[in-house]
Amino acid sequence: MNIRAELLKEHSKEHANKISDYACMSKENFEGLIQCFLDKEYRVAQRAAWSVSIAAQQKPEIIQPYIPVLVAQLQNKNAHNAVIRNSVRILQQIEIPETLHGEVMNACFQFIEISSTPAAIKAFSLTTLFNLSKKYPEIRAELKLLIEERLDNETAAFKSRGRKILSEL
Repeated sequence: MNIRAELLKEHSKEHANKISDYACMSKENFEGLIQCFLDKEYRVAQRAAWSVSIAAQQKPEIIQPYIPVLVAQLQNKNAHNAVIRNSVRILQQIEIPETLHGEVMNACFQFIEISSTPAAIKAFSLTTLFNLSKKYPEIRAELKLLIEERLDNETAAFKSRGRKILSEL
C-alpha cells in the first residue's frame, strides 16, 4: 500500500482505520505512516495524524520509538492542528519518557493559556498535565489555578474535563 496515496484518496473513519490497520502490520509500514504524519503538505499530515492516533490505541508499543517525534510536533509552529491534536491525544494515553516531561508540560500549559487553541487540544492537554501531576505534584497548584481562571470562558469540552480534573486534584 502506498500510504501517502491512500491518505489523499479519501477522508473517512473507515479509511483511517484501514490505513491504521496496515501501518500496524509492521514497523516499516508504521514508519511510512509517520513520514506522512511529518509531511509538509497539510492534507497528508492531517489525515495521517488520525491514523497514527488510531494505531497508537490499537498497538501502543508501536508508538514508543516515536514519542520524541510527537513531542517535537507540539513545538512545530507549522504543524496542522490535527497533528498537534492527535499528538496530545496520544500523549495523554501513554507513558511519556521522563526526559520529555518538561517539554510536554511547557507545551500543554501554553496550549491551555492561549485562548485561540482549539478545544480538543486544550482538553487533551489538561489530561496530559493531570497525568504528569501524579509524578510532579508541584504542578498541581498551577494546573488547578489555570483551570479555575479559565473555566467560565471556555468550551463545554474544557469545562467538563476541567471539572473532572479539579475534583481529582
